[in-house]
Amino acid sequence: MTSSYQLNHSDHLLHVLFDEQQKSLHISDAAINSIAAQLNLPRAQVESVLEFYSFFHRDLRGRFDILFSNCTSCGDLELMHQLCERLHVEAGKTRADGLVSIDQTSCIGMCDQGASMLVNGLTITSLSGEIIDHMAGLIESETPISQWPATWFRIGNNIRKEGLLLASSFKPGAALKSMAKRSSDEILEEITASGLKGRGGAGFATGMKWQFCRDAQSDNRYVICNADEGEPGTFKDRILLNSHADAVFEGMTICGSVIGAKQGYLYLRGEYRYMLEPLKNTLQQRREEGLLGSDILGLGFDFDIEIVIGAGAYICGEESALIESIEEKPGIPRIRPPFPVTQGLWGKPTVVNNVETLVAAARIVLHGHHWFEASGTWQSKGSKLLSVSGDCARPGIYEYAFGTTVQKILDDAGAENVQAVQVGGPAGRLIAAKHFNHCIAFEDIATGGSFMIFDESRDLLEIIHNFARFFAHESCGFCTPCRVGTTLLKNGMHKLCGGHATAHDLDEMKCTAAMVSRRSHCGLGMTAPNPIRDGLNYFPHLFEARLLHQEMEPEFNLDASLEEARKLTHRDDAEAHL
Repeated sequence: MTSSYQLNHSDHLLHVLFDEQQKSLHISDAAINSIAAQLNLPRAQVESVLEFYSFFHRDLRGRFDILFSNCTSCGDLELMHQLCERLHVEAGKTRADGLVSIDQTSCIGMCDQGASMLVNGLTITSLSGEIIDHMAGLIESETPISQWPATWFRIGNNIRKEGLLLASSFKPGAALKSMAKRSSDEILEEITASGLKGRGGAGFATGMKWQFCRDAQSDNRYVICNADEGEPGTFKDRILLNSHADAVFEGMTICGSVIGAKQGYLYLRGEYRYMLEPLKNTLQQRREEGLLGSDILGLGFDFDIEIVIGAGAYICGEESALIESIEEKPGIPRIRPPFPVTQGLWGKPTVVNNVETLVAAARIVLHGHHWFEASGTWQSKGSKLLSVSGDCARPGIYEYAFGTTVQKILDDAGAENVQAVQVGGPAGRLIAAKHFNHCIAFEDIATGGSFMIFDESRDLLEIIHNFARFFAHESCGFCTPCRVGTTLLKNGMHKLCGGHATAHDLDEMKCTAAMVSRRSHCGLGMTAPNPIRDGLNYFPHLFEARLLHQEMEPEFNLDASLEEARKLTHRDDAEAHL
């Protein structure tokens, strides 16, 4: 941290730790001391960050460090076991010769791309048995990753349906130039009049958030773009950053102008590291064109953007945990109030907006609030990007006006024999067929963007079990209800799926789910029980069918019982005599 409360990309603790991990394949005690001295940070702070993020390791990893996604949409652990067998390595371990380590990780945001993995932090999609066999040979021959087939690393957008945000092109600087004859008050009024709500899931009014931050008394303010979409089944922000980065950065700049901020940060999830160089190039081009930096387009305000990259922590999608991460600390959610709009990054008023929200803001400034509010419902204005994945013919990105039914989306995606849909990721709603006539809208079925489809061939209990494991793994451990409760729920689902649970166990899970939801510190714990609670509510027959049905106890025999008691008495007397 510097006295001006700005960070240099190369000096951020998360980035320094990543570079050390790549160079030395682990982070040693000596490296911790060196990094602490280099960044003028307490050793305890460096150590706590190292322990918190799942992409950092104290133990040596392989020269080829492979992580398979265990997501229900972009994961296939059978392929992981296949590679383990080919390379004679145990999952979760590093091979004795240090060549390779293989493990699993949570969803990496490739749910429209087939089974996927990370190798040394780089993404490979559309995995198959043939690719795994080829990969095993390349690893055994120690072929550098730069010489692996380039097609393995290509990641398409899969945009299936365009709407307000995706249908038209965006010329860099267009929205900023449209601000030239309008005051910041007028721009804020435009955003407020549009009815734009946060697209990350919470749905807070964007204009109100900007207003609160602007009104907070401070000599400094910040804008943060939350690009840490870690919810399994969500990948819409990946497409926006890949093909609409200028609109994202323009939205951040407009927000900076309105609230009086001079610095912005894009917090990019670690799984999207492959986007770093293109994003940095876009930022540099914007600086050269006068769209970032000092006196932007001669409009009299300064604003610039830095990128901070996460290191594998789902909880950092929560805005206060994200702020803690940018401040080079473990991403543990803060106690609120105070809220970020009054006391955020380094104690200064801060606006944290989702990627999609900022793209919408830039287009509203360009086209006007009437253009935006003409779509949607009376409570949900505009459109919503959906990440559609799972059991359908056409997974990908779909943009719909709010008010579109679940059934319409299923039809467009080519989904048949649908058993259930998980809307909003595991933290959202698991809905059954009788609810497919409901609409995507804040007042009906709200979602941050994930839309996971499961047909009749799926074991829905195993899906819920997968979600329970996810939450238990991703809990930051700060509060007991979430730290302990999510593990109890995971264990309960494990017992149920194994056929060993009784009706009493279901009752225990219901009570635990209620406690975790009510008593957890942040949104992760509050929503972690949702898949189990929805499952019990809408699919009770599946739970009941998996219960252990014990045989009836034999008829009670008084004479036999008395004889057994005499034997036990004689044995106890003999033991006492000895």
